[in-house]
Amino acid sequence: MRGSSFLVGAPALAALALCDPAAAADISALPTKAAAAPKPIAFDWDGFYFGGHFGYATGTSDWSATQPGAAPLAGTLDLFNSYNAFNGTGSYLAGLQAGYNFTLPSNFVLGIEGDLSAPATPTGLTGHQTFSSAAAGVADYSDTVRETGTVRGRFGHTWDNWLFYGTGGFAWSYDRLTRTQLGGTPIGGSAAPGDAESQLLWRLGWAAGIGAELSLASNWSAKIEYLATGFGRSSVTFPTGAQTFNSDLLLQSVRVGLNYHVNGDAAKSFLAQGPSAPEMDNFNFHAQTTFIEQYAFPFSAPYFGPNSLRSNEGRETWDVTFYAGFRLWEGAELWINPEIDQGFGLSGTLGVAGFTSGEAYKLGDAYPYARLPRMFIRQTFDLGGETQKVDAGINQFAGSQTSDRLVLTVGKFSVVDVFDTNKYAHDPRADFLNWALIDTGTFDYAADAWGYTYGAAAEWYHGDWTLRGGLFDLSVIPNSTDLDAKFSQVQWIGELEHRHKLWGRDGKIAVTGFLTRGRMGRFDDAIELALATGGPADITAVRQYTSRGGVSANFEQEISDQLGIFARAGWANGNLEPYEFTDVDRTAAAGLQLKGKGWGRPDDTIGVAGVVNGISSVHQAFFNAGGLGILVGDGMLPHYGSERIIETYYSLPLYAWRVTFDYQFIDNPGYNPDRGPVSVIAARLHSQF
Repeated sequence: MRGSSFLVGAPALAALALCDPAAAADISALPTKAAAAPKPIAFDWDGFYFGGHFGYATGTSDWSATQPGAAPLAGTLDLFNSYNAFNGTGSYLAGLQAGYNFTLPSNFVLGIEGDLSAPATPTGLTGHQTFSSAAAGVADYSDTVRETGTVRGRFGHTWDNWLFYGTGGFAWSYDRLTRTQLGGTPIGGSAAPGDAESQLLWRLGWAAGIGAELSLASNWSAKIEYLATGFGRSSVTFPTGAQTFNSDLLLQSVRVGLNYHVNGDAAKSFLAQGPSAPEMDNFNFHAQTTFIEQYAFPFSAPYFGPNSLRSNEGRETWDVTFYAGFRLWEGAELWINPEIDQGFGLSGTLGVAGFTSGEAYKLGDAYPYARLPRMFIRQTFDLGGETQKVDAGINQFAGSQTSDRLVLTVGKFSVVDVFDTNKYAHDPRADFLNWALIDTGTFDYAADAWGYTYGAAAEWYHGDWTLRGGLFDLSVIPNSTDLDAKFSQVQWIGELEHRHKLWGRDGKIAVTGFLTRGRMGRFDDAIELALATGGPADITAVRQYTSRGGVSANFEQEISDQLGIFARAGWANGNLEPYEFTDVDRTAAAGLQLKGKGWGRPDDTIGVAGVVNGISSVHQAFFNAGGLGILVGDGMLPHYGSERIIETYYSLPLYAWRVTFDYQFIDNPGYNPDRGPVSVIAARLHSQF
């Protein structure tokens, strides 16, 4: 459920402008005269390029509504929404672009570029207005931009390391227009209060703007761009509202981004290795993309509940994550990881406590949308001991650190970025997919519906030991999209880790504990209320401020250069509902990861693992009384069985990509022997740099 579009702000562009890409001159040991500095190598703007962008937009839409026998109505929608840090909404967007440049001898540059932008969801580029009339009643009209893009020419001129340009061309937008009846009934229509109807609309129009692009190291350039897009009037009809709406649309955005130029030496290695990360002292940039297709085979299911796994269903997920980092001061780093997400988990990410894909969020969308899952500062204090080299990577600057150190992380990130990590089972983009294998199933860590939250973590490394602690914000209500802006509901987490060597091989064991303080319901209270009212058990009706805790152990051990093993086990209080993660009160998992050198494929990997999940007796009774959990709830549970899952995968490289084939066998999905067993297959395509 974790994830991870990029962000480069105006301060970053200013800092980049101060960087000199020219190499320093070599100094002779016995110079006879001062050596002239070498002439800077001109950046090669020619050829194909591609990249990503992030920006903020505003827009307006003038509309009019006509209805037989009534005077026309009219208004203007404002499509700007400020950023809400606790639910992630706002009028920001993220996207991808690609183009081609041709440089004339006079340093003028001709080019063409196409782009696709995904606004934030659900209230990104959205405007709405309430209106009333005797004929229409009281209603609300809204316009939401789901996707937008352009195909534009570019004409510019290079100046030192800069390219200044103007741009113009065609634009398109895909909008959802919605009419909601709030009061009365429209004449000639059938809409009652609360009824909503939506229409999807393609708009075609123009685009124009200006921009500046700065060359960086390693075939990269950074840009800032203003772009306006306009669309003429289009029409949609709402039958139950008995109205036809005509509207136009004008959008304006400022966006920043990076481009990778596929020319020179980069063109020779691009297909096999992909782009190389820019190498700069105070700026770090990486990216990844992952596509997963999953299919659940037909299985026995005599009854079906609201949270049941569906038989014979296929679903896909896709995401692009960009990781931008900036050095702030000695030992301090700022990281921002915007992301574009799309797709759904099987059955809407329901039906199995150990869910089948860690790339599937609790909310899905058929259209790509932008999120800002991580925005944090990390401060490292060296405290002595052996100096260790640190390679540049995702959310990591190249450099060095001492074995004894203190690391502080503050901001928005995922709890499992810091806690409950495991070398062999922790990344659904690279190893296992199942939720109860990549994290301990009972580790009910604080998170929104996408798996991220605000908080602070401290890590003290001393010799072979690490002590971690953290305080994190919970969502407003369990398993929801909005984090608690008042921080009145929080979670404490502690972890003790010991690193060791067995048979000369590295290993570790960690023990993690959590204490959740928030409004949760007790299962016995929900059952008692259901008996009194005659309805299904409703945990939301009995929530009160209380505490829920749990503890887990996490083990990993290298056996050889090719083989590693891991194990996890956990327990959590089974009398209260889990708050954020999934419906597991006790769990045990173990597995292995084997490299392919033994069969002549050293870059291939096989993984095999199993997990057994269970719940308390009162938790079982709650489900049997019709209760619903975070992920499971079949409406009844007359027979209980532990959820048993086996997962195996085979991963191999394909040029700059990794292709993985995955199989999961799930016995008693949702703890229900009356349903299943079910087999789930998946194919994963992943690339990163």
